[in-house]
Amino acid sequence: QVQVVESGGGLVQAGGSLRLSCTASGSISSINAMGWYRQAPGKERELVAAILSGGGTNYADSVKGRFIISRDNAKNTMWLQMNSLKPEDTAVYYCAVDHMEGDDVVVVTTLWGQGTQVTVSS
Repeated sequence: QVQVVESGGGLVQAGGSLRLSCTASGSISSINAMGWYRQAPGKERELVAAILSGGGTNYADSVKGRFIISRDNAKNTMWLQMNSLKPEDTAVYYCAVDHMEGDDVVVVTTLWGQGTQVTVSS
């Protein structure tokens, strides 16, 4: 069984910074994509940023130039450095991990963390 745990959320003033961490642990076979999603009250969950095992990244337009996603494959850990935070960044941030198992047939399961609250005050 694989567990995914986020940390690093909190309350910050507009213009400030926060760094989120996500670690996968347990019976890990292989992890491909890792990503951060967020969900604000009354809104759908949206992709914030994603990173492949080879280092390729993708960002939502709303966070480009402000957020940086990174990972350490050996530690199964991912980070999201959030700079120049805005009140509209307020949301619960979730970590998602694509866990791959199998040899001849590869099964990919997306595992989610419990979420961490980020609140940006104006």
